[in-house]
Amino acid sequence: MSGEGRPEDTTVEANGLAIGIVAARWHGPITDQLLARAVEAAKACGARPTAVRVAGALELPVVAQQLARTHHAVVALGCVVRGETAHFDYVCDSVTAGLTRIALDEATPVGNGVLTCENLAQAENRSGLPGSAEDKGWESVVAALDAALTLRELRRSEV
Repeated sequence: MSGEGRPEDTTVEANGLAIGIVAARWHGPITDQLLARAVEAAKACGARPTAVRVAGALELPVVAQQLARTHHAVVALGCVVRGETAHFDYVCDSVTAGLTRIALDEATPVGNGVLTCENLAQAENRSGLPGSAEDKGWESVVAALDAALTLRELRRSEV
């Protein structure tokens, strides 16, 4: 990885790799920003992004699975904000388990850029908006591409 400091300074050389990016529409201002930053990161790394949208976080795994069958890496983006019921826990657990299963079943890196926050202010602070502390759209893409590059090297050296 190259770059230090801000997430936008961190890239990998992923020329020729295709990355699928699936983003939820729920919490649109947050997920729109995550998606924009993810696409920017893919291009900065030299990868070819394919971006698609789904309704919410629970729909991310099934679309991520399809993308994992046709791309070198996948990133799932969403935003789940804690409410007054246990729904938050069920959604977060299901999405995380689903994305992990896809990565293992398809042998394709799946970056988890689903924000799980107590409130919208926390989500905004992780979304890559100007002045935010973190940029999970960018970071998820770089991590997934880095893993895809590692897998490519391991597969080339298999005996």
